[in-house]
Amino acid sequence: MSLLLSFDADRAGRWLRGDSGPLARGRHAAKVIAERVLPASLVVWRGAEGRPPRAWSSPSPPPQAPASIGGRPGRVALSFDDGPTPLTKPYLDVLERLGVRATFFLVGELCAAHPEWVRAIAERGHELAGHGYTHRRFTTLSRTALKSELARTSALLPTRPGKRQLVRPPYGAVSASSLVTCARQGFTTVLWSLNSCDWRAREAAEVERAVRESRASAGDIVLLHEGQPLTIEALPSVVGSLKERGHELVTVGELLA
Repeated sequence: MSLLLSFDADRAGRWLRGDSGPLARGRHAAKVIAERVLPASLVVWRGAEGRPPRAWSSPSPPPQAPASIGGRPGRVALSFDDGPTPLTKPYLDVLERLGVRATFFLVGELCAAHPEWVRAIAERGHELAGHGYTHRRFTTLSRTALKSELARTSALLPTRPGKRQLVRPPYGAVSASSLVTCARQGFTTVLWSLNSCDWRAREAAEVERAVRESRASAGDIVLLHEGQPLTIEALPSVVGSLKERGHELVTVGELLA
């Protein structure tokens, strides 16, 4: 189990993009198996409509192709990490103009420094969730430190009455211990199934191409980041390409409901 649950999703971009090679294939296999055997209340990569079957009937390994290969239309969620930032308002303006709501995974210490940015996201109708208080990898924290990060960040965000809280680990780094600790504190760990790779892009066209060529499918959770002008520039094309394929854009919470 530790083999399946100890990996860094941010470093696994090669298998998320379908690149070949033994390391990429190994990481992809671990993700596929984990997604099939772990309960959605513990960790998710995508919504139920795009999730692979919970079990397979034969002792052979499950198919290696991710659900997003087929490009089946349905609900897809946009998610933004690492905010809030001075560029939060421009992000909100573009999303409002496009008629799209998204989920923002926010860093606690940034929320504490700029509560007005947090309020702006909520007032525009978007979903807010935690991304750690200090943006340290959850896998490097003690259980006590991780519980503190979760609680301190949660206290700065709007409550979700009757709903399970969501959290995205910085860098997508998870382990069996961090997943269990988050779950025991009432959090579902949310990763992603479609990586825009905007964090390393040099121009908006790279982000647009990554999403367009991914052939997003029903249930996909798209990873994007705040604080980047090129991501803002790419958003109209990203949203347009998803809508052209028949996708309905929703929040992560709505996708998981």
